[in-house]
Amino acid sequence: MSERPVAIVTGGSAGIGATICRQMIDAGYEAVSVARRKPEWSHPALHAVEVDLTDAKATEHVAADLARRFPIAAVVHNAGIIRPNLLPDVRQEDLSDLTQLHLGAAILFVQAALPGMRERHYGRIVLISSRAALGLPTRTVYSATKAGMIGMARTWALELAPDGITVNVVAPGPIEDTEMFGQVVPAGSERAAALAKAIPVRRLGRSNDVARAVLFFADPASSFITGQVLYVCGGASVASFSL
Repeated sequence: MSERPVAIVTGGSAGIGATICRQMIDAGYEAVSVARRKPEWSHPALHAVEVDLTDAKATEHVAADLARRFPIAAVVHNAGIIRPNLLPDVRQEDLSDLTQLHLGAAILFVQAALPGMRERHYGRIVLISSRAALGLPTRTVYSATKAGMIGMARTWALELAPDGITVNVVAPGPIEDTEMFGQVVPAGSERAAALAKAIPVRRLGRSNDVARAVLFFADPASSFITGQVLYVCGGASVASFSL
């Protein structure tokens, strides 16, 4: 493995993804943000690629190009969208887009990075799922695809363990400093306050909370941990609450 390993972070331009990039860089990585827009910050160890990850062909091209350019040590698939709807209003277009974004893009980036990881007998794959994988009203497509990430990660963990590659999942609960959360629950609203009160630890999550979990799984010392799901949710995964 190179002296400064490289981490691919999808959705790395803002919110949780940007925080993951910053923490990966602080931990000694070079970070490559792959998102629809460039990050609003810069660092000598930060690279950025713009692509629509719901476009399978464009994503495949970017993944192959990055695998040629960088010795990829970690893939963190963080990019996501919600598209909330009650069951009667769920659209097939949403199912197609979220399946490609949450599952298809992860497959393409890991497939591209896999030959190099196997050659170096080292790799860290972290998929960002959601507490919503356990079920949540209006989340038919989001919950289904985020739950699919968990099954996919557990399968990869079994397949890739002999190659020194670990595969784990971080499943966040409500993270208040993200665009995605703000689109559903306005910041500073009574609804946000009520939601925080309903969470066992009595607060909403922050991007730093999620990034720390990612760094734990990405650490070279975490080689005996694979196929696991870590809910970063303030206890919401063991309590009843609704957005």
